[in-house]
Amino acid sequence: MNRDDINSFIENSLKEDIGSGDHTTLATINKNKINKAHILVKQNGIIAGVELAKKILKKVDKKIKLTQYLEDGEKVNEGDIIFKIVGSTHSILKSERLILNCMQKMSSIASHTNEICQLLKNTKTKILDTRKTTPLNRIIEKWAVRIGGGINHRFGLYDMIMIKDNHIDFVGNVKNAIINTKKYIKHQNLDLKIIVEARNLNEVNEIIQEGGINRILLDNFNYQKTKEAVKIINGRYETESSGNITQKNVLNYAKCGVDYVSMGALTNSIKSFDISLKSIK
Repeated sequence: MNRDDINSFIENSLKEDIGSGDHTTLATINKNKINKAHILVKQNGIIAGVELAKKILKKVDKKIKLTQYLEDGEKVNEGDIIFKIVGSTHSILKSERLILNCMQKMSSIASHTNEICQLLKNTKTKILDTRKTTPLNRIIEKWAVRIGGGINHRFGLYDMIMIKDNHIDFVGNVKNAIINTKKYIKHQNLDLKIIVEARNLNEVNEIIQEGGINRILLDNFNYQKTKEAVKIINGRYETESSGNITQKNVLNYAKCGVDYVSMGALTNSIKSFDISLKSIK
């Protein structure tokens, strides 16, 4: 992840939370007070957000001392300790909520992604995320997918050409959409991969006939149609299955022979991982 983007995320998130000051802490605790705390895992899974938490703590207070016990991507069990922290009580409390919000979200995403990766480990299929992310949190959500063993799809609208159903319908047909795209890329002197969505086998054949693309996305195909499409494409282009793919059916799609499966549920349907920050003696 881009260092500047991460720093910007941290700064903006702290500003949102702290505002004019942590008045509760300022009112109740002496500013010179030093305390110890640890970050505690309260369920089993894959931990994520460790490196981000370190950056948050150091952004708030460079004098905070950390003892780190776990790395991003490690399997964890209830009762494991991620960090021990020694430093200004004010700084610990300023950091607490942002650290927990990020680690709870990222660990949930990483754990779910890893579960899918384990299901697909005996296939050639790789799991992709999507743009179905929380606004302004995409950078950490996609980071968590990678920690869990998945692969990031395009980050935004700017880093890949992805011709979807609305683009095709607005321009008339898939052939016109591809022709216009190739002209645009040449005129703008861009180096971007082109993915084209197909809604049926006729569109698969139209895409192949026009050519000049990188991947064909098979949208809402059933298993049989997916197998037929993969056979028709015959390795000439990458293949991706998408649309209503869940943990229950993802392996069936992988067995159809696609290169990738994309799942919005990796990032948009998660329950927070249980992690807490507690003071210690």
